[in-house]
Amino acid sequence: MPSTLRTLTEALASGPVVLDGGLSNQLESTGHDLSDALWSARLLAEEPAAIVAAHRAYYEAGAQVAITSSYQATYEGFAQRGIGAQEATALLGRSVELAREAARQARDGGVSGPLYVAASAGPYGAMLADGSEYRGRYGLSVDELERFHRPRLEVLAEARPDVLALETVPDAEEARALLRAVRGLGVPAYLSYSVAGDRTRAGQPLEGAFALAADADEVIAVGVNCCAPQDADRAVATAARVTGKPVVVYPNSGESWDAQARAWCGSPAFSGDRVAGWAADGARLIGGCCRVGPAAIAELAAGLGR
Repeated sequence: MPSTLRTLTEALASGPVVLDGGLSNQLESTGHDLSDALWSARLLAEEPAAIVAAHRAYYEAGAQVAITSSYQATYEGFAQRGIGAQEATALLGRSVELAREAARQARDGGVSGPLYVAASAGPYGAMLADGSEYRGRYGLSVDELERFHRPRLEVLAEARPDVLALETVPDAEEARALLRAVRGLGVPAYLSYSVAGDRTRAGQPLEGAFALAADADEVIAVGVNCCAPQDADRAVATAARVTGKPVVVYPNSGESWDAQARAWCGSPAFSGDRVAGWAADGARLIGGCCRVGPAAIAELAAGLGR
């Protein structure tokens, strides 16, 4: 069941809520190899305690929401590793359970206040593990994408997270599919695009992309993640104006991912100094994505008075 009597939707109405940072970089910093195509989802089966520890590190740093390790967890991706549907279903549910366990441990360790769990559902391209999650345009119809996303969203919803994180979406057409796929699941969702400048990664203007969620009752926040901090600066005000909903924002460190080399390059640009501007423009779920660790989340939380 959801972690507190006060829902995340209610929390957003009263002020900013702190998201965690990058799960993968926290796992890598503690010595875990994530070069596998399943990325952090591999550890759901092999080293679940490592996932609990990573979530707990963010809760202890001041995050109020932990995003689960299910970003790259799909039936198709697991099948490629010889993991059948029954076990894949169990692993998807486990991703929520592990985040709940981390919250319990954090509370036992003295962390106060409500702690929430966001069940991650990454884009179709994440399953392909070929960099197409940063491009979109997979050659699939909206109906085909909905059929891909719906089964795992149903399982994640059954695990009763506080919110479904439809995250790092590169393409407005995939957003259409996801918005259809979450209907009737009984769990709220947020929709977060991966962007470049003022467009989705697939090249669509953000105004139209955000507008798709404006009338979706299931969606409690709309915004961007896994992008450059300066692109997040531009997107927050646009999302708030177009949708009238709370905005979710959690950019990368500012370094860039080289999909062919499977490595990060460039210099960090993520800073807690940007947080006040995001909050002023309508951001209510605020955190970091790739390469943003617990220290940066602690700075962010302090800047929000958390």
